[in-house]
Amino acid sequence: MTNQRKPRGPYRKSAERREQILQAAYEAIDEHGERASLQDIADRVGVTQPALTYYFPTRDDLLLAVLERRDVLGKATAGGAARSENMVESMAASARHTTGHPGLAKLYVTLSAAATDPESPAHSYFRDRYRTIAAEVTQDFEEQQRTGGIRADEPAEHLARTLLAVLDGLQIQWMHDPTVDIAAIAETFTRMLVPVADPGPETKPAGD
Repeated sequence: MTNQRKPRGPYRKSAERREQILQAAYEAIDEHGERASLQDIADRVGVTQPALTYYFPTRDDLLLAVLERRDVLGKATAGGAARSENMVESMAASARHTTGHPGLAKLYVTLSAAATDPESPAHSYFRDRYRTIAAEVTQDFEEQQRTGGIRADEPAEHLARTLLAVLDGLQIQWMHDPTVDIAAIAETFTRMLVPVADPGPETKPAGD
């Protein structure tokens, strides 16, 4: 059996430097949103601004890498929307992750809107992201429908796409008005997916 070897020498250092830059960009954008400058990011790492382009040739490359990291961390925090045994808590956790990182949320919304243009560098990222997440949630919903965990009177794919639309829509509303409790609203939506218990045949009071 062949053991995988960790990168050594310049390769390891290059990977470490790229990680440092990505983490610095994540933190800078988390604090300042898309207004975070490349110079600020370079200063946090202790490199020159031109040196950033060795690892991320364009600003768009860096911003997309930050969004990918946001996806990974958000999924870890929430346990994956609709992928925990308690879907209500999972959705609320995803919403709270959004409100806890306003700069990243703003970057996501800004790039998402611009990415509707097929010529946008972010177009394929968002297209593939929605396809992948929708497929994952659809598969999970189909399983939950088989076990009675969620309502089965609507297609699982439609419910999955609706879930994504709710999360994105709440994110935009919260950015316009931070008083909107998107975690509580997300919980309300998930409860709407749970089948309503059948009360059974009505019984008449004794003596009627």
